[in-house]
Amino acid sequence: MPARTAVVAIGGNSLIKNPQHQTVRDQYLAAHETTVHVVSMVAQGWNVIVSHGNGPQVGFVLRRSELAAQELHEVPLDVCGADTQGAIGYALAQNLQNEMRRRGMGRSVAALVTQCEVASDDPAFARPSKPIGSFMAEAEAKRRQAEDGWAVIEDANRGWRRVVASPRPLRIVELGAIKTLIDAGVVVVAVGGGGIPVVRSEAGDLEGVAAVIDKDLASSLLAQRLGADMFMIATAVEKVALGFGTPAERWVDKLSLAEARRYLSEGGHFAKGSMAPKIQAVIEYLECGGGEALITDPEHIEQALRGQTGTRITPR
Repeated sequence: MPARTAVVAIGGNSLIKNPQHQTVRDQYLAAHETTVHVVSMVAQGWNVIVSHGNGPQVGFVLRRSELAAQELHEVPLDVCGADTQGAIGYALAQNLQNEMRRRGMGRSVAALVTQCEVASDDPAFARPSKPIGSFMAEAEAKRRQAEDGWAVIEDANRGWRRVVASPRPLRIVELGAIKTLIDAGVVVVAVGGGGIPVVRSEAGDLEGVAAVIDKDLASSLLAQRLGADMFMIATAVEKVALGFGTPAERWVDKLSLAEARRYLSEGGHFAKGSMAPKIQAVIEYLECGGGEALITDPEHIEQALRGQTGTRITPR
C-alpha cells in the first residue's frame, strides 16, 4: 500500500509556551514536544511535510533590527521571513532527526526555505491591515511613513505600528523540490510562516515584497498541490468549538464540508483571528479534492489519528 501523505501545520505560538519561556533554547525544547508526535505519524507510515507559523519570531527579528538601527542596516520583512524559516526549520529538523534516531528509524529530514508567490495587484496591498514590529510614537510613525513609504496605524491607544498586506497565496515556488524530497522518503519542513511572499516582475523575475501570508492558507495550498491525503492543523485547542467563548459553546468531533461552510458563513462560531482562517483553509483543501482534515493540539496527534479526539472534517 503506498504511503499516505500529510501536511501538518503547527503554529509559531506553539513554540512559545509563555512570556517567561521564549528564548531560542525554550523554543527548541517546545519544538521537541511537537516533533515527538509528528515522528509517531512517520512511524505509522505517513509521508509528512511540516509547516509552521513564525509571527512571534518575525517580531523578535524586527525588534532586534530596530534596536540596532544606529549601528547596522535594518532587515527587510521578506528577509525576516527567510531568517525565521531557517532558524525554526533548523530546530524542527534537528528534533525530528534526533527523535527518529532514538526510535531506530532511517528517514532523512530536510528544512526548505520556501517562497510563496502572490499577485502584485492583490487587493490586500491597497488595504494593509496586518500589524508588525514595535509600537512607535506618532512622530516616528509619520517619519517612517514619509521617508520609507510605510503604512501606519494607531493601534488601540497603545501607540503607532506599521501595517502590511496579507495577500492570498497563489503558488508554492519550491513545490517541485518538495515533491522530489517526499517521493524520496524525506520528512520535509517547508512553507514556514506561509512562505516568503514574492511577486513576479514584468520581466518574469521573482522579487520579495513586504507582506505577511496566512500560514494556514499557504499550508492548505501546499496540501492541495501535493494531493495530500490529510491536512492537519496542530493548534492550541484539542477540538474545534462552535460558538467559541459564548454560553452556547459546543466542542465538535466531526464536521462535513457543507457544515464547515455553513458555520463559517454564519459568523460568530469561529474567532476571526484564530480559528476562522483555519476553517477557511480546511474548506479550500477539501473543495480541491482533499481527503480529510484534522484539527487538534500537538499532544493529541496520535489519539486524533485514531479517532479518539480532535475535530475531523470530511468532504461529506
